Amino acid sequence: MQDAPVEKLYRQANLLALFTIFYNIIEGVASVWFGASDETLSLFGFGVDSFIEVVSAIGVWHMLRRIRMNEGETRDEFERAALRITGWCFHILAGALLLTAAVNFSLQHKPQTTVWGIIISCLSMSFMWFLIHFKTRIGHALGSAALLADAACSKACLYLSLVLLAASLGYELTGIGSLDSLGALAIGYLAYSEGKEALQKARGLGCGCCSCTDSDKER
Repeated sequence: MQDAPVEKLYRQANLLALFTIFYNIIEGVASVWFGASDETLSLFGFGVDSFIEVVSAIGVWHMLRRIRMNEGETRDEFERAALRITGWCFHILAGALLLTAAVNFSLQHKPQTTVWGIIISCLSMSFMWFLIHFKTRIGHALGSAALLADAACSKACLYLSLVLLAASLGYELTGIGSLDSLGALAIGYLAYSEGKEALQKARGLGCGCCSCTDSDKER
């Protein structure tokens, strides 16, 4: 049976995982809604990315439940399936953003406004900083490579928020419509990288977001 301090840390980690799931759902809904209504491709892509992150976060939450039952940090089939779904969804998103950005470039499309991109990206960075800080602290306290890797996943989301902020603020300051498409391309590239990493982990080959163990590296 786990002692009280360790059990308390796992409860905190579980709450952080649940918060990540529900926050990404809310962020995804808001980003897709405002991205579509304001014709802001970077914000829309950011929102779809948030929905994909939900699948990955559910895999982490499932992993934490298993660790608390002392079944170790090795991945089970549920987590591998979540990683495969996440990986392919990221690849599809990257392809869609590439095609849409190319069309927007050719049509010299401009979004109506990117103010919501600025607001949502700033909020996202605040929440990601919170998640990174506490996930890292708990991961170190428990000596858990899986929890530390989950903190790294939140850091990747922070980079996406920075890209969205740069594209949205750049457009509002300059009125150059291509900045929105460039931001979408950058988000697409990051999504592709995350998708590739997720598929590698599903095959037991990589280490990064979500759960990662020494046994995974050796396969």
